[in-house]
Amino acid sequence: MIDKDLLKYLEGYLTDKRKETFTNVLSQRTRHFTVVLEDIYQAHNASAVVRTCDIFGVQDLHAIENKYTNKVSRHVAKGSQKWLNIKRYQEDANNTVECLDHLKNSGYQIIATTPHNNSCLLQDFDITKKSAFVFGVEAEGVSDYVIQNADGFLKIPMVGFTESLNISVAAAIILQDVTTKLRNSNIEWQLSEKEKEVLYFNWVKKTIKNVDKIEEHYHQNKKNER
Repeated sequence: MIDKDLLKYLEGYLTDKRKETFTNVLSQRTRHFTVVLEDIYQAHNASAVVRTCDIFGVQDLHAIENKYTNKVSRHVAKGSQKWLNIKRYQEDANNTVECLDHLKNSGYQIIATTPHNNSCLLQDFDITKKSAFVFGVEAEGVSDYVIQNADGFLKIPMVGFTESLNISVAAAIILQDVTTKLRNSNIEWQLSEKEKEVLYFNWVKKTIKNVDKIEEHYHQNKKNER
């Protein structure tokens, strides 16, 4: 439950332009699609995907850390990590199971990005279903578990000698394509008003320096007024 009085107080530290930017960005955010990074250990690749998610309005990113810790480079991400919900799976020996179970229970179909024999070409992909796009390590690709438990496979058409793309490039191509089609469709892809309120409140707090002290001061004043 959001403390609306606190929110109004904190908004006093923001310019009107900043608040308008938050509102505009939230209007373009979606959870219809989400991204999964499985054991991506190259910080520049993971960070570039984070930045891509923000650019194309994908709010949630899931990082599976079985072998490697998924690190974000601030230089590459350009601060975009602040505005996304990044869920890390790092507690179990096989965090891929936990991640896929969570996504399926949340209504997502699991789409492995791989040149599988049964892969759908990007231009033919059905955007109507909530989809989680899983990206694996560039050389090895997604794990066997993902392959065995995926609901579908997706590949980007290639006509050159090279058979694979850097993961960050692949993610950018896929997300640009599917989110553009999504916004030109009749699908209800936007966040609910409640989701927007929660994110807006979190973003306001993240953009204010020393927000903890400001909150403490606010609560102390409220207490003194009683």
